[in-house]
Amino acid sequence: MSGHSKWSKVKHQKAGTDAAKGAAFTKASRAIWLAVVGAGGIVEPEKNFHLRLAMEKARAVNMPKDTIDRVIAKAAGEGAGSLESVVYEAIGPGGSALIITAATDNRQRTVSEIKNVLDRHGARLASPGAVMYQFTRLDYVHFRPTFEIHLEADAKQTLNTLLAQLHALEDVQEVYTNAS
Repeated sequence: MSGHSKWSKVKHQKAGTDAAKGAAFTKASRAIWLAVVGAGGIVEPEKNFHLRLAMEKARAVNMPKDTIDRVIAKAAGEGAGSLESVVYEAIGPGGSALIITAATDNRQRTVSEIKNVLDRHGARLASPGAVMYQFTRLDYVHFRPTFEIHLEADAKQTLNTLLAQLHALEDVQEVYTNAS
C-alpha cells in the first residue's frame, strides 16, 4: 500500500488548483467572447483593443493559445449567440451605486446568483436607470463613475467583501462602484 497516502494528499491539492484554474479560464473566455461580440465580430487583436486586452489577461492565467483561438472562432462564428452581455444596477452598502456586467447563457441563473450575494451584504438590485446616471459609459461594457461618495469604515469593509464575492461569481465580468 505504498504511495496511497501520498496520492490522497495530492488529489486534494490538485482538485483545488484545477477548480481555480477552470474558473480563471472561464472568466478569460467570457472576456474574449465579449470583446469579439462587442466589436461586431472583429477578431484581429490589432484592430480590436478590447480583444487584445482580454487575450493578455488570458495569457496571464496561462490559458493555452489553441483555447484562446477556439473561443475567438466560436464568438465570431456559429456560437456567437450562445452568450449574452447583461448589465445589472444595484445599491450597495452606505448608498453606494454598483454596475455589474456579466456574460451569461442563462439570465435567470445569473440574476439569482447576484441577488443572493447582494442580499447577504445588505445590498439590493435596482431598477434599470436607478444608478446608471451616476456613471459614464466608456464603451460596450466599461463604465466610469461621474462622482464618488465616501463611505464609513464599516460600510467600506462590507462593500469590499461584497465586491470580492461578486467577482468570484462565474458569470460576472466587472463590477463598477462610485464609492471610494
